[in-house]
Amino acid sequence: MDHEPPFLNTYKTLLEKSSENDDDLYSMVEKSEELPLIDLEKLLNPHERDECMKEISEAASEWGFFQVINHGISKEVLENMISEQKKLFYQPFVNKSDAKNFFNLSPKAYRWGNPCATNLRQISWSEAFHFSLTDFSSMDQHITLRSSLEAFATRMDTLGENLANILALKLNMKSNHFQENYLPKSSFIRLNRYPQCPIPSKVYGLLPHSDTSFLTILYQDIVGGLQLKKDEKWVGVKPNPQALVVNIGDLFQALSNNVYKSIKHRVVAAEHVERFSTAFFYSPFEDAIIQSENKPTIYKKFTLREYRKQNEKDVKQTGDKVGLSRFIII
Repeated sequence: MDHEPPFLNTYKTLLEKSSENDDDLYSMVEKSEELPLIDLEKLLNPHERDECMKEISEAASEWGFFQVINHGISKEVLENMISEQKKLFYQPFVNKSDAKNFFNLSPKAYRWGNPCATNLRQISWSEAFHFSLTDFSSMDQHITLRSSLEAFATRMDTLGENLANILALKLNMKSNHFQENYLPKSSFIRLNRYPQCPIPSKVYGLLPHSDTSFLTILYQDIVGGLQLKKDEKWVGVKPNPQALVVNIGDLFQALSNNVYKSIKHRVVAAEHVERFSTAFFYSPFEDAIIQSENKPTIYKKFTLREYRKQNEKDVKQTGDKVGLSRFIII
């Protein structure tokens, strides 16, 4: 199919080096679990609001992940986003890989696999489009995609800000901390597609990682495949078609002085079915200063720009993101 990234050809040498005896990447996974499920409609009820806020902060502390229902984003907005996403990914691969000319996007907007992979365990068997919220204005040739992205982003940004403010309140920070300290339009969207994979036990759909953002809000189909690390064990997450998945990012872990946890997660490669998901990363602008108001602070003050620069350096040198441990005050 002309829309598929050329995984098999590109990684032919690595595939030839692998053997039948290579470990199954997913052999040590615990059974699937239900993430904490929080009904945000309770926030509208004065008698249930405090309890709901407590549920959110406890899930962010204990799991780093939770699901929300009655989140205020209509099924129509979510389904339109997935529909437009599929149209985009089913474009010929040659078009996708030339994102600048075909979609008027940054050349780095479209990504697939891992160009730096030296073994199969470093491959993400997936493809993605990254959209900054400021990209939409240049998408005049793709009106329906732009419209779906804008509707999705507007509602996700409101939800992200509301959740972030609730979590900030539980840290005794100002309720408008995020409005005061971080510019709007600095978040971004990642559209994900996980193609069918002929060697699902040998590669990841998406490599294990933690998110850099304050919060990530994920809308996914019912295929499943998301796994997270809890108590040093990998557990599968059962998809809930009514819910959005929310997780804490590195920046919020630093801002909270480790009260909230940014948890490693990954996506399984699947042999017989493709998977789609749409992630909204609630994030500050590049020069936003990240520093906890709680004393003593665990992490030294840093900006998002400095954090990303350090991550890029570590990935080049070690093959992986080292993350927050680089910024611990010794």
